[in-house]
Amino acid sequence: MKIREIRAFPIDVTPRPTTRPRVEPQASAAFASPTWRYPAFAEAGRARSPHERWGRIACVVTAEDGTWGLGLSILSGPVQSIIEDFLAPSLVGIDCMATEKVWDLMNRMTASFGSAGLASYAISAVDTALWDLKGKLLDRPVYELLGGPQKERIFCYGSNTILSYGLEASLEWFLELGFKAVKVFMDAGPWDGLEGLNRTEERVSRAREIVGDSVELMLDCWMSLDVDYASRLIERLRPYRLKWIEDILLPEDQESWVHLRQRAGSQTLATGEHWYTPFPFAKAASQGTVDIFQPDVLWVGGITGAMRICHIAEAFGLSVITHGGMNFPYGQHLAYAMPAIPWGERSEGVAPPGVPLEEMVFLPGTAVIKDGYLVPSDAPGFGIDVDLDWLEDRAR
Repeated sequence: MKIREIRAFPIDVTPRPTTRPRVEPQASAAFASPTWRYPAFAEAGRARSPHERWGRIACVVTAEDGTWGLGLSILSGPVQSIIEDFLAPSLVGIDCMATEKVWDLMNRMTASFGSAGLASYAISAVDTALWDLKGKLLDRPVYELLGGPQKERIFCYGSNTILSYGLEASLEWFLELGFKAVKVFMDAGPWDGLEGLNRTEERVSRAREIVGDSVELMLDCWMSLDVDYASRLIERLRPYRLKWIEDILLPEDQESWVHLRQRAGSQTLATGEHWYTPFPFAKAASQGTVDIFQPDVLWVGGITGAMRICHIAEAFGLSVITHGGMNFPYGQHLAYAMPAIPWGERSEGVAPPGVPLEEMVFLPGTAVIKDGYLVPSDAPGFGIDVDLDWLEDRAR
């Protein structure tokens, strides 16, 4: 069976909950950004990332018999052109089962202008659509095509990515939902000096007080620190027993990660959300700079790219916990099959306080976390329960 068509289009899959949050959101609440080095960019309402300008993109890969698979990624504006104008014309006519060939070909096609970043998003969208199609054609869930279930269920944690409901209300709701691990974000950085260190320690201390000693706690720095500030912060936070601190430095600054590893002592470090292709993960593994890899399946090169990263991690005794992996079925199926992935992250706000997780599903058919654990759908492909009319309705 050969690929007949590949098309891409912007899509809005934002959940539409019907339950009203039990607390009202607060104004001007955001976590730190590397641009906050410059005061004007820390002002309320200033765009923090291109994700807020370009939304998600959907990719539909259709086989000769009309069966189709759905993939997703981000930054719809430029990524749509890469898929439809550059990749698709060369991929039509290739065997639908040839996921390795298609992935390798896409990486080689984009090598001349860089297979990381925008090209990686495009590759991810096509690759996840192709795996969905492959599962449908074989009438098997994708996790079986990846080797079958490696675990009975996936342990999940909630990330407090939306700060506007307040730390206490959000974390208490996460605990009520059954999460036994949570992650918080900082709203300060090197530009805030000692006052920022104090504020972050107070935030982590309060989070530990809310969740207690039987719940794992993590901190996300979202690329905003430098080596000296991070080292001082790590020392400050040791009493709060953080399972890991993540995304501390700018992603391309590999040498600073080496220096931070030397100063961080026993503190577990995690990153990789903003690394693209398996190559930076291989370098970090060989240098021993990071303990946990956090690639995003929809950014790093899809299922095929993420599998390679899992194999690198296993070879070096490291773990993989994909960024936002439990938000969509793509990361769910990968985590269910890969020994290197012990946990799954539910992010993008998880759920406003009082809103059930069932109402926060992005794609119908996606498995929902229950009491802190998840088992993916066993329907063919990724189990996404949408038709072309649904996609047309959500197209932007």
